[in-house]
Amino acid sequence: MVALILGGLCLAAVLAALGMFSKANVKTLKTLGIWVVAIGGMLLAAMLLFSGRGMTAIWALVMLGPLVWSWVVEQRGKAGGSAPVSGPMTRAEAYEILGLKPGADAAAIRAAHRRLMQAAHPDHGGSDWLAARINQARDVLLG
Repeated sequence: MVALILGGLCLAAVLAALGMFSKANVKTLKTLGIWVVAIGGMLLAAMLLFSGRGMTAIWALVMLGPLVWSWVVEQRGKAGGSAPVSGPMTRAEAYEILGLKPGADAAAIRAAHRRLMQAAHPDHGGSDWLAARINQARDVLLG
């Protein structure tokens, strides 16, 4: 009887999780998968280490290397791939960032800003650094 109740609860949990997965975006699912694999690998390594199989535990941790590397590369991509530029932005840099020719009017600046932010906004998978640079370019040109 207890097994039947536990089985029913597990089935309900799986169905609820499937409902949540169907509404989640790909980026969220990828991040969840990475965390599940990483935690599972660490637990496997710990169990192997405590059971006296140290070399196998080290092998299990080595297998996590590519996962950690992909996470590091992804975090670098979120940071814009380069170090922030120090100092104030010049008008020439601002025109270059927005892809405009010097002397563009305010409507063209706003249109370029909107177009670039739709692609580079952090809520849509873009970089915080790049979005900040685009905003800074708009502010420099519009005063």
